Amino acid sequence: QVHLEESGGGSVQAGGSLRLSCTISGNSDRWYSVAWFRQAPKNEREGVAVIASDQSTTYADSVKGRFTISKDNAKDILYLQMNSLKPEDTAVYYCAAGRYVADHLANYEYHYWGQGTQVTVSS
Repeated sequence: QVHLEESGGGSVQAGGSLRLSCTISGNSDRWYSVAWFRQAPKNEREGVAVIASDQSTTYADSVKGRFTISKDNAKDILYLQMNSLKPEDTAVYYCAAGRYVADHLANYEYHYWGQGTQVTVSS
């Protein structure tokens, strides 16, 4: 069982920055991938960024060059640094964990989810 809890959401103007955090607790092992997803109203939940079990990273095309995913392994905290934010980045952001993930940005691969944190970007 893995427990995830996000923090750091809020409201920002376009061009601004936010950093999301996700505290990871429970029985995660080296086979887990950890990821950030987001869901805007009327949209499906989409993968944003992933740190795979081999420590490689994957980003959605829409956030490449603007967002950076990282993890503090000593503290078991996952981060998402979001720069140059756009109104279309407005969504509820979720962190997720999954074991033996193959398709890194597919939400069905992840079994554990946080409760989500709202990010609102105004123009």
